[in-house]
Amino acid sequence: MKLMMIEQRTVFVSGVFNVLHPGHLRLLRFARETGSRVIVAVLSDRLASAAAHVPEQLRLDGVCSNSWVDEAFVADEPVTDVIKRLRPDVVVKGKEHENQFNTEKSVIEEYGGEIIFSSGESLFSSLELLRKEIQETALLGINKPRDFLQRHQISVCRVEGLLEQFSSLRVAVVGDLIVDEYIACEPLGMSQEDPTIVVTPIDSTKFIGGAGIVAAHAAGLGGKANLVSVIGKDIAANFAVDALSASGVSATFVEDENRPTTLKQRFRSKGKSLLRVSHLHQTAISADLQRKLLVFFEEKMSEIDLLVFSDFNYGVLPQNLVDQLIRLGKLHHVMMVADSQSSSQLGDVSRFYGMDLITPTEREARISTRNYEGGLVVMAEELRELSEATNILLKLGGEGVLIHAGNEVDGWLTDRVCALNSVPRDVAGAGDSLLIASAMTLAVDGSIWEAAYIGSLAAAIQVGRVGNTPIKSKELLRELHL
Repeated sequence: MKLMMIEQRTVFVSGVFNVLHPGHLRLLRFARETGSRVIVAVLSDRLASAAAHVPEQLRLDGVCSNSWVDEAFVADEPVTDVIKRLRPDVVVKGKEHENQFNTEKSVIEEYGGEIIFSSGESLFSSLELLRKEIQETALLGINKPRDFLQRHQISVCRVEGLLEQFSSLRVAVVGDLIVDEYIACEPLGMSQEDPTIVVTPIDSTKFIGGAGIVAAHAAGLGGKANLVSVIGKDIAANFAVDALSASGVSATFVEDENRPTTLKQRFRSKGKSLLRVSHLHQTAISADLQRKLLVFFEEKMSEIDLLVFSDFNYGVLPQNLVDQLIRLGKLHHVMMVADSQSSSQLGDVSRFYGMDLITPTEREARISTRNYEGGLVVMAEELRELSEATNILLKLGGEGVLIHAGNEVDGWLTDRVCALNSVPRDVAGAGDSLLIASAMTLAVDGSIWEAAYIGSLAAAIQVGRVGNTPIKSKELLRELHL
């Protein structure tokens, strides 16, 4: 008889439900075990206010997807009013609310209902999981290349002076804008049907990536930064506009309704990346959009000290546009640097000819030179001759950076900076921070050796945290004195 009574009970649950995490699942399962019909009220964006990190419709869709929920809706009225209207037999709340004042209690008791708190299983904070991982920066593993510093007579005082001059730079970054999304997941185990890892998404955080983060790094280091790129008409574009503004970056966008703003999703668990999903188009932008970008630079090139090509080979920088921008840059005596990444697609950094600096990986350099067997120095010199670049910083991952510098007297010079961070947490953004910090150093008349050191230091700080977030001058200054 008692079981019959339980089966007939209607159970009510309310909350924000940003992303369903194990704490939510426990609560909903407990509700199902308490009665036969589970109704969930998802608080509207207006009611949830700052607590809503995901739009109400997406939050509702997540709740509706749970098999323990019979009915769910967006509530835009006080929960007490909803309870008065529905008169559920049971209202279930989390254990953390048990010793707090609950406004619903008097309403529930008026009609003879019952308020029950969940079974007290371990609580889970989705926001703390990812935010803590992202916000913490591991600096203890950063080592100074003392032999390199002595060899090139680089002092702390000299580096401080160069960093102070960054504030005078007018930096324009042109290239592919990317939005990076990190999705924290709780592992549930292996699928019983096939050898597949099963996870539950817990929470997500978005970052500016691609050319956008390069511009944000420039602003964080004190420069007057402007991003010039192409966006779609979508949610990712809206996020990018707001995030860039918050980072102090002026943005000049042309909109293409036929292509999405590039979005890369990284699914992470226990501090490791499990999977990356990319939403993008790799076709070249139209001739009309190219013309609009060119017109902008024709009007503004005289106001630029440093032009950065941040190329991910997603179509924003077709060769014809690159050639015309290089011509304009040389006409106005603008320092120009370039990075053309080939992580998941093929690119050719040598197409950015005549740069003051290029920063390819070893793989990217070998693709450009078609040299897959030669030594690093020989291959770097081939790339320098092919691209007519003044300087090359060859990124070697965990082995650091090979510096290959042009010199009219000696022909070329080389040296090496070992990887400065011995305990990297997330390598995303290492190349971006290296590129902009090195380029800005050269733009204030620093040597290629000083540029390589400051760029390597910026990269070491960047890989010490999760997510590609803007490097700040104060971070570099603090690390200099550790």
